[in-house]
Amino acid sequence: MNLLFLGTSAGVPTKSRNVSGVALLESKGKGWYLIDCGEGTQHQVLHTKLSLNSLKAILITHVHGDHCYGLPGLLASAAMNGREVPLTLVAPAGIKAWLDATCEATQLSLPFDLEFVDSDDLPSVEFESVAVATFRLSHRAPSYAYGFTERKVDAALDVDKLAQQGIPRGPLWGQLKQGRDIEFAGERLKSRDFLISKHKPRKVVIAGDNDQPDLLTEACAEAHVLVHEATYTEAMAEKAGDVGHSYARHVAAFAELVKLPNLVLTHFSPRYQPNPHALPSIEDIRKEALSVYSGALYLAQDFLEFTLDKTGRLYEVAGE
Repeated sequence: MNLLFLGTSAGVPTKSRNVSGVALLESKGKGWYLIDCGEGTQHQVLHTKLSLNSLKAILITHVHGDHCYGLPGLLASAAMNGREVPLTLVAPAGIKAWLDATCEATQLSLPFDLEFVDSDDLPSVEFESVAVATFRLSHRAPSYAYGFTERKVDAALDVDKLAQQGIPRGPLWGQLKQGRDIEFAGERLKSRDFLISKHKPRKVVIAGDNDQPDLLTEACAEAHVLVHEATYTEAMAEKAGDVGHSYARHVAAFAELVKLPNLVLTHFSPRYQPNPHALPSIEDIRKEALSVYSGALYLAQDFLEFTLDKTGRLYEVAGE
């Protein structure tokens, strides 16, 4: 399970950072999920190995433009690239209304079904490889976090339990091993009851804009990674509160409280310069977070990619 950041700036792009977008890649194959789609996201995708034909779902955290203005263009490009398989869009209801109006006004007709799921209903959506849960946040507009939990975990058959149930070796064992439920002796048997997982399901939580990190307590239960905005430092705490954002110490203190092993901060105000000697700089955000957080801390950059391995360890993928 990989995370690839496509945009890490707040509000407006900078010369080195596009606005919000992050890709979550499945462990096997080319399938991936896009969380937020700020303007220019499709251009960012062109600089990666991601294919719009392999995109499983787009999940928008809230209606503000730096998180969604790239959506019509990306969908149009997917159509131009010959996509025909359905695509799931999880987003607030306002996104659907805006997108429908845009498609009508610009005569955009998609050759694939766009299956809309209203995030205002806090849905849980299951895909082949991951299950996605929705959590409500606090922002100027309704904003959400999405928790991605691995579904297909490497597992071994519980041979003793199978023997106790009298299930004969053969095709039925194979079906259970593949995660498929079976019918046996007039009873429906669930595969999960006969599998011993080799590791805990990996779980990643990706949050939208939010000024109350503690709202993610439930979402972060058994999570390995939290991706959260840190738009400002504590020196801008009053400003952050006024506009519904978090600052580095606030998020990091929450992560420490709930014992999150990995924290990735993103969505940085353009006022924080990349030069560590500038005032203020991105390094101020890092130092502030490290002063209260003892886990593995990362500051996202555009095109920075991470792997979450089966042990729950997060590490950067070396560039080519």
